[in-house]
Amino acid sequence: MTLRKDEKKKKERPKENSFRAFLKKRAPIYLAVVALVVVFVIPEFTKGTLENSLPELADNEQKIVDIVMKYNGPNESGLTVMDAIAMKIEEEYPNEKIYEDRGTVIDLQVTDVSAEEYQVVLNFKSQKGEISYDWNVNTGSEEITSNNSESKYIINLVDFYD
Repeated sequence: MTLRKDEKKKKERPKENSFRAFLKKRAPIYLAVVALVVVFVIPEFTKGTLENSLPELADNEQKIVDIVMKYNGPNESGLTVMDAIAMKIEEEYPNEKIYEDRGTVIDLQVTDVSAEEYQVVLNFKSQKGEISYDWNVNTGSEEITSNNSESKYIINLVDFYD
């Protein structure tokens, strides 16, 4: 008779869901992992960059801006104009989240100079001051000429980068 009572007790007790038991044992570990991802990983992926901060342009204007920003010199050094500008801004504003600051404004203008030549002006304004880059771009030859000292410095940096 005791055997039947034990069997009845086993049958009466609902079986615990193995997945639920698995989660109960490991829930603090999973919670800690999720918290670490939220605190450390996600901010790195959402970090502001120059490329993400540029305004949206029409397709034909974007192609012209891409010619300038992807220019990497006659030796194809690997350093692009975009990278050089980002480095320059990082030098001016070390240890600051300048792209996330509300006082930072990045303005990009593309104007038609002639049939194949366009002027690209990038203005970076922040609380500390303003940096303006001005180039002329020939879309046929993809030749870039500088119109001010800041843009000349960036082109020279890209051209002579080792």
